[in-house]
Amino acid sequence: MKIGIIGSGAMGSGIAQVVATAGHDVKLYDAHPDATKRAHENIRVTLRRLAEKGKLSLIEAGDIANRIDMVERLEGLGDCGLIIEAIVEDIDIKKSLFKEVEMYVTENCIIASNTSSFSITALAGACQIPERVLGIHFFNPATLMPLVEVIPALQTQAEYVEKTLDLVKNWGKIVVTTKDTPGFIVNRIARPFYSEALRIYDEGIADFRAIDKAMTDKGFKMGPFTLMDLIGHDVNYSVTESVWRNTYFEPRYKPSITQKRLVEAGYLGRKTLRGFYDYTKMNDTQDVILTQEKSDYISNRILTMLINEAYDALYWRIASHADIETAMTKGVNYPKGLLAWGTEIGLDKIVENMNDLYSTYREERYRVSPYFNRL
Repeated sequence: MKIGIIGSGAMGSGIAQVVATAGHDVKLYDAHPDATKRAHENIRVTLRRLAEKGKLSLIEAGDIANRIDMVERLEGLGDCGLIIEAIVEDIDIKKSLFKEVEMYVTENCIIASNTSSFSITALAGACQIPERVLGIHFFNPATLMPLVEVIPALQTQAEYVEKTLDLVKNWGKIVVTTKDTPGFIVNRIARPFYSEALRIYDEGIADFRAIDKAMTDKGFKMGPFTLMDLIGHDVNYSVTESVWRNTYFEPRYKPSITQKRLVEAGYLGRKTLRGFYDYTKMNDTQDVILTQEKSDYISNRILTMLINEAYDALYWRIASHADIETAMTKGVNYPKGLLAWGTEIGLDKIVENMNDLYSTYREERYRVSPYFNRL
């Protein structure tokens, strides 16, 4: 099967490399032809480096690169059996693109979006044949991150879902299936990792360095502020705002003014060398003074919110128990599945922690999930 990739940015080029490595002929399209050429050359450079490290032979690297063909017009994707869109996160632009793509592909061609939070059902609704539209959400970098979320739209026929699941597994990815809900599994459940950390920071309980340390001491590979800087505040804030708006302004997902100000200032994190951390001065390390009591308070508060969110996703049948655990350990590298972690701590303790937070703040943000009413 030939696979078309629309968008040659970091995600699009990464996806192209993944599927070409799996043996597919790939057609890569971007509205800006120069971007496609740069992406193709970057892929070749990446493959050469892999060969130099002994992870591929030079012949294999050349074969993979040669399976990726650049096309300058959307019409050139007409013989593809699967199209994956990886363009700017603007739902109106995506809808317009899907309508145009349908003009050139066959009736059985699957049309997929790599969106991280937009409604797949809305994208399908813009199409003449919505039954073959779904979401295939990779994580950045697509070549390294093992998880892929597959998101059927309300209209998607089961045969296309099964075909897509088989394809993604054959690409060597770990695949989970999620309901078409804002943020899907990972970007929904992970929101408190960022938002509760920002809330603790805004309250002056601890600075961002101390909060990062509390979470890495708990077993997380990165603290929330380091991770937000890595993701980029433009991207992270946009996802938070999208999930918040599309859940009818659910208080648990309310964005942070502090993060919005960073975006407005252009302090987007590592890519601009300035975010919460100043990456022009990373050699100037600062000691983090953090008592064990405060570290426990920070990590327990954030972890409680994460576990409550995971059980809420289970309650609302966003995904299966197994897929929720897989998504959070493989999609964002959490040290444990949150559902298992909650059981380990004790669900009664999670409820107690949530009720203590609600008692302190009297905000709906801290309401306990209905899941726990079953206990």
